[in-house]
Amino acid sequence: MALQQDDWIVPDWPALPAVRAASTTRRGGVSAAPYSNWNLAEHVGDDPRAVQSNRQRLRERLALPDEPCWLRQVHGVRVLAVAAGQPSTEADAAWTPMPGRVCAVLTADCLPVLFCDRRGTRVAAAHAGWRGLAAGVLEATLRAMGVAPQELLVWLGPAIGPAAFEVGVEVRDAFVGADAGAGEAFRAGPDGRWYADLYALARRRLAAAGVVEVYGGGLCTYSDPERFFSYRRDGATGRMASLIWLDPAP
Repeated sequence: MALQQDDWIVPDWPALPAVRAASTTRRGGVSAAPYSNWNLAEHVGDDPRAVQSNRQRLRERLALPDEPCWLRQVHGVRVLAVAAGQPSTEADAAWTPMPGRVCAVLTADCLPVLFCDRRGTRVAAAHAGWRGLAAGVLEATLRAMGVAPQELLVWLGPAIGPAAFEVGVEVRDAFVGADAGAGEAFRAGPDGRWYADLYALARRRLAAAGVVEVYGGGLCTYSDPERFFSYRRDGATGRMASLIWLDPAP
């Protein structure tokens, strides 16, 4: 479940009030088609001035305490520890114990995953497409946070849904080769292809790692063009942000 707040989504999970999180939609920005409207990515071909305006709107609307740590995402497993004043860094996840530092990932079909601990002292965000999931980006994020998995809460943001995510046999093999039970997350499609359920695959890997509380899931980017960017649906398109941070001390 999630709560719609104007142009963004607030995770519906039992995190402490010190933990702040949101996932943007495509609505509310100034970018022109095909990036309309609230594109937050610099690398997709959008007018840089529009992107900067959209990022300024993000800071103002969410009352962010700092500029998000924008990652150069490569579908890998590197996890960045976020400190003050960091430049953009190649990684697919970020975590921090520091109040006021904002972890963020950009997506347009891949699965954004947000993490926090029950005590509200550590947060993280991960970018999990099928390659990152298969390679272990979620497990790498758990290790980086240094918290017992059963002490974590996880929220799964908007991603391409199982009715739309058609993949080749190599994708299924990447998961089933390491975990035969992962076959339950795939449904046979046409011409030897498969439909993959990213949400189910993420939940399965988190459960295997010991995480017992996982929320969210079910918001399909592909099937909701009014709210979400989708690379699979549109090709040239913008990116949404999923962000998490700890409120700074008063």
